[in-house]
Amino acid sequence: MRSSSLRTSRTIAGSVKTLLASASPVVRQSSRSYFANVRLEKLQKEAIPCDFLKWSSLGFFRTSRFATGFAPLQPKPLDSIIDMERAKDRSPEDLASIWDDYHLGRGHIGVSMKAKLYHLLEQRAADCRYFVIPMWRGSGYTTMFVQVQLPYILFTGLEDYKARGTQAAPYFTVSYYKEFAESKDLVLVRGDIVFTSKLTDQEAEWLLETTQSFYLNDVRYKLLERFNRQTRDFEFKDVLQALEMPIL
Repeated sequence: MRSSSLRTSRTIAGSVKTLLASASPVVRQSSRSYFANVRLEKLQKEAIPCDFLKWSSLGFFRTSRFATGFAPLQPKPLDSIIDMERAKDRSPEDLASIWDDYHLGRGHIGVSMKAKLYHLLEQRAADCRYFVIPMWRGSGYTTMFVQVQLPYILFTGLEDYKARGTQAAPYFTVSYYKEFAESKDLVLVRGDIVFTSKLTDQEAEWLLETTQSFYLNDVRYKLLERFNRQTRDFEFKDVLQALEMPIL
């Protein structure tokens, strides 16, 4: 039985690695070597699953705790960002507006969503934790690898993952705050750009919105399900078509 299971896992892993090898071109990639200082090296060790190279064996991760050794980035507590007592007296609309404005141009992204949508995102992300998002730049695109374990989402360049494995640090992290979900039907969302040289605020916001759309839109979610559950049937070109990007 163990021998059979091992052969099955190797087949699945090989299939996904082959798929990603052919489906994730990076246009005009810089020739400069990527490096992180000691502090950021420590950060990625805390943020990235130590068994990342096994991620392609998606069937096992669907029933496990995301990935062996995973410890999410520790976000700032909400009460260290806003005055919770004053926030309680604000309307959902005012609170969302203040939250968004606070994060403008600060290397962070501040958005909000209805609690009902967050619960749908949470429900779907429980079974489908990984995806690839092409991000258009100039005359081509670069592909981002997405890992979801709510209340966190991590984004990293897929090429960095393929080249560096567990040494690749996230470019962009997202945290969801549910403190006002019941009282105001509001979930606050904060994105932190780890490497501003890799992503602009606008690109980070687009990545977040686009990723959420693949979980919340029924048609797009079918592609995400296929990536996680039916790897052999997944076609990267379908994602490009969904985002109205040309197939290069």
